[in-house]
Formats: sequence, structure tokens, C-alpha cells
Amino acid sequence: MELQDLRNRIDSLDDQLLTILNERMELVQKVGELKRLSQSIIYRPEREKQILDRLEKRNTGLLTRQAIDAIFFEIFAVSRNLELPERVSYLGPEGSFTHQAAESRFGGMSEYMVLPTIHSVFESVETGRAKFGVVPIENNQEGIVIETVDFLREKNLSIVAEVLLEVHFTFASQSDSLKDIRRIYSKDIAFRQCGKFINEYLDGMNVELIPVESTSKAAKMAAEEPDAAAICSSISARLFGVPTLFDNIEDSDQNRTRFLILAKDFVNIKSDDDKTTIIANLPNTNRPGVLYEFLKDFNDRGINLTKIESRPLRGEATFRTWFLVEFLGHMQDPPVQEIMHKYGTHLKWLGSYIKIS
Repeated sequence: MELQDLRNRIDSLDDQLLTILNERMELVQKVGELKRLSQSIIYRPEREKQILDRLEKRNTGLLTRQAIDAIFFEIFAVSRNLELPERVSYLGPEGSFTHQAAESRFGGMSEYMVLPTIHSVFESVETGRAKFGVVPIENNQEGIVIETVDFLREKNLSIVAEVLLEVHFTFASQSDSLKDIRRIYSKDIAFRQCGKFINEYLDGMNVELIPVESTSKAAKMAAEEPDAAAICSSISARLFGVPTLFDNIEDSDQNRTRFLILAKDFVNIKSDDDKTTIIANLPNTNRPGVLYEFLKDFNDRGINLTKIESRPLRGEATFRTWFLVEFLGHMQDPPVQEIMHKYGTHLKWLGSYIKIS
């Protein structure tokens, strides 16, 4: 078959896709009208997962699950904006990995607020200036994000969903030759995580490594200086129009960051694959066995704990701590209800949501 024939067939299929997508959006608008009448929640992560799982089972073609997710998350985002446009805040700057995580769930059409601190993201959702907020919670190479954990305890917000993002770094520059580069901008953590590339590709060159506050700032500076480069995210290189010389330059291909989507007074419907996050402020933690007894309650009920992080209880002269606890299951599960009732006000439920990580 000739190239032009293949292109003609692709054009025909694109026409069909456009027709089908418009039909889908007409149905979405009707769903939105019903939801507004009943004041139902627009964003339903468990419903989206059901759709994606069903499509994966029906798939017999070349598309991978990752590809199906990417395509349909964008369709879901467009659909939600037709149902009810909602503002989303995220930890900036624009072009950051948090920006990438937000767009992976809310798409390119959503209205975004780019905020400078994790506290400002929490505050924007708490005050209603944004419907949803996106913040990092942990990186599998660097550990927990302390600010996020502390504000989960201090603020009254719910965890709607988690997003797991593979962290890839791009080497971007206006110059197309490494020998012409004199300065490389990036965040200090990015320099650490791309040390092998720097040592192997730039060995012996007179290149200055200049730390800046974000990889987005690095991309912006590289865009303005022809003899400079940036180690940054692909989204920030694209945002500032800096050509990519090398992709995926990180030392480890196992680098992952987990993000949380936050909202106010949000409750997910129970699914068959949930995770729950709580805060445990246990009494008498100086008494031997208090933490053991608490953890044993989960074991006795067959609940799988996936994370426990301790944080200092501020405002006291003691060394007492509180805990961020995560486990598999939903708040509505009877064994979970037993534990919540047993410890009462000493536990704070943050959310039950579809398990991704």
C-alpha cells in the first residue's frame, strides 16, 4: 500500500474518532445536567478506573495500558470541563513535575492556579479558591515531603486520589553541540539524580553547574542563553521552547514521585482496590507497647499496613510523636470501622481512594 493511501485511511479514521468523541461529549453534558440537579460530585476516580480496567480487558491491539490511560485521562478531563469547569491549584512553578502530575489527571483544558508553596495549595482548596489541589507526598529515592505530611494533619482536607509519576530528566539547550555549552542550570536534587550523565558526557569540559530553585527556572534560563543548558522536565523544556538534546538522563529508571489530589469534604465510593490514609495521635506514647498494640489491631484484622511515618508533636516540651498511617482498604470496610471506633478522636481519617502505588 502506498504512503498516501495509508494517510488517507488515517484521515478517515480520525474523522470517525471526531464524530464518536462528539457523541460521547453530548452524553457527558447530559450526565452533567443530572449531576447538577442532584448536586453529585463530578470527579469520580473509581468510575474512571472501572472504565480503564474494562478497556484494558477488551484491548486486542497495539495500545498498552499506559497508552490507554494517557488517552482516556485526557478524554475524562475534557468531559469534566464540559460537565462543570473546576479550578485546580498545584505546587509550581509552571512546568514542574507537579504541573505534569496535575495535567495527567485534569488535562490541558482545566483552569490552573500555579502557587509557590505547599501551604498555599492547601489554603487555596481550604478557602474554596480552587476545587482541587495537587501536591507531592513522597519520592522513592528521596523520601517523604515533610511539609505535605504536616499540613495533612493541620488542615481539614480530604485525599481524593494519588498520582504516581515516573521522574525523567531532559538535557535541553539552544546549542546542538555539547562542546559549546558553558553553564548547566538545574535544581540541586536533579544534579544529584543525573550524576552519571554529567560525569560521562561532560567529563573534562569546562562546564559550570549552577543550582537554581526549580527545573522550570533552569529551562527558562537555558532558553535565554545560547551557551547554556538545563537539566529539567520535558514539560518545562517544551513550555520554554528549549530543544531537547537527550531524554531520560537520570541515574535510575526507578525514580518515582507520588502526588496527592486534595479537595474539601470529598468522599470516594468504595471500589475493589482502595487505600486509606489516616493520622494517628495516640495517647500515652511514652508508655511501652502503645504503638505495638495499635499496629497489632491492624494485623489481627488482616489489614495490610503500607506506610507509617512519625512526626514530632509540636507545641509540647516532650518528645511525643504522631503518625501518618496508610493501609489497604476503605473506610467503609467493617474491620477499618472497628479500629476507627476503638481509637475515636485519636484518629483522623484523611481519605480512601483508588490505590495506584
